[in-house]
Amino acid sequence: MQKIILSRTDNLGDVVLTLPMAGAIKAQLPDSQVFFIGKSYTKAIIEGSNFVDKFLDREEILQHPQLLKELQANAIIHVFPDKEIASLAKRVNIPIRIGTSHRLFHWFSCNKMVNLGRKNSDLHEAQLNLKLLQPLQLKTDYALSEIGKLYGMSKITPLPSEFQQLVSKEKFNLILHPKSKGSAREWNLENYQALIQLLPKEKFQFFITGTQAEGEKIKNLLPSIFNFENVYDLTGKLSLSQLVSFINEVGALVACSTGPLHIAAALGKKAIGIFPPMRPIHPQRWQPLGIQAQTLCLNKSCNDCKKSMDCPCIQSITPKQVANLFFSL
Repeated sequence: MQKIILSRTDNLGDVVLTLPMAGAIKAQLPDSQVFFIGKSYTKAIIEGSNFVDKFLDREEILQHPQLLKELQANAIIHVFPDKEIASLAKRVNIPIRIGTSHRLFHWFSCNKMVNLGRKNSDLHEAQLNLKLLQPLQLKTDYALSEIGKLYGMSKITPLPSEFQQLVSKEKFNLILHPKSKGSAREWNLENYQALIQLLPKEKFQFFITGTQAEGEKIKNLLPSIFNFENVYDLTGKLSLSQLVSFINEVGALVACSTGPLHIAAALGKKAIGIFPPMRPIHPQRWQPLGIQAQTLCLNKSCNDCKKSMDCPCIQSITPKQVANLFFSL
């Protein structure tokens, strides 16, 4: 039995786009076990995949190295370069230690390296991740349409009744996730409000999600967005596990390039991503991948906004363009 560790200890969206590696391993090595090292706050999404056998908390592993040694893993793949985890993997003698050759510390901690540059690549992030399977002599070239089938997001916890009762049985339930913790260029709040007004209230029910801090910011900038009778404020009210379960119960999610967008795509929901045409944050690299995922982006090359979070290109996407994606419902 092959025991393979995936290590991705950064942000939520990045972790979601790493899950297809577990699916690819299981498809080619069906008797293998896949372990996933991540940050504690990403545990719920990692454990939602039936292709991951066990979640390993980064901090716990660093505090108790014997936990990593006791796994007796055959290989570890450093999908995200984490110097401490890479050093530990060498120290506990994991036989195959895979990393990219572009990180200097990998030359001292890894014994299998892949020449992989992400910044200027034309490949999607998920496709780049899969390239790291090459030292295991597994398939590494996947079309975007194939990747959407490799998440394995089937272990979803039941949604608590207090939130389940909010989901309408008569209307189309649509999540709007306007903020990104400053990690992405964002579509203006006024656009989300205009979208709410464009879609008929007798057919649509809206939920606004985000952290508590993001909710307070939205209320300060545009309090009127919560005044519609078919809009529910869920900011700061859902844990990650509950957010995943809630997304699984609704029909669609609209957001910029952020973790919940990729979660919705992984769950097979209608995931509408609004992107700027700016490398390396353009949709070719970060679009949501799923059977119902779609992306809206201005067809031009944009370099004018690299030093500013206010991007006219993303604001040029109109609420009407987004609403048109739902008119057939």
